[in-house]
Amino acid sequence: MSGNHKVYSSSHAKSLDGRLRRLLFQPDRFVDRYVRAGDTVLDIGCGPGFFTLAMARKIGDSGLVIAVDIQDEMLDILKKKAQKEGLISRIRLLKAEPQSLGLTEPEHITVAFAFYVVHEVPDIARLMREVFTLLVQGGTFLIVEPKFVVSAAEFEKTILMAISAGFRRVSSPSVFLSRAVLLRKDGAVFHENNK
Repeated sequence: MSGNHKVYSSSHAKSLDGRLRRLLFQPDRFVDRYVRAGDTVLDIGCGPGFFTLAMARKIGDSGLVIAVDIQDEMLDILKKKAQKEGLISRIRLLKAEPQSLGLTEPEHITVAFAFYVVHEVPDIARLMREVFTLLVQGGTFLIVEPKFVVSAAEFEKTILMAISAGFRRVSSPSVFLSRAVLLRKDGAVFHENNK
């Protein structure tokens, strides 16, 4: 199955980081549930950094956020924001290739996020295999898709592709106006951070 939706244009980047979206999704609180200090986090389709900056704050100086996007303009916006907040040293910006995330070196990725982006990917099954390969044993992968764009049937197909790639379904977190699934690379039990 391939994503059948268009890539959200960087010309609309401001709408991805507005006050209303911050109020609805509370990026710092959201990230606190899944990321710990020292983690290496893969932010797939990072856009202008709505969650990336929250991740960079959470991981501390010993962690790393690999922020991946297919649009140079989104990465440029994120870079400027990260520099302004003094977080750029915790973030590695990476331009994705049309059919791949573009990670050529092995990384010690403990957590992967794909927030409102999987439906835009041309080859979802390939993405699932790629993320599975990149994560460490016990690594988690959170996929969140918009209910107003992705049907329940379409989301279930995405989950089945992830399971076919080797992931185990851990839970279906509640995310406002969204469909979400937390996946794990192995059979370990996941504990959300207590905050």
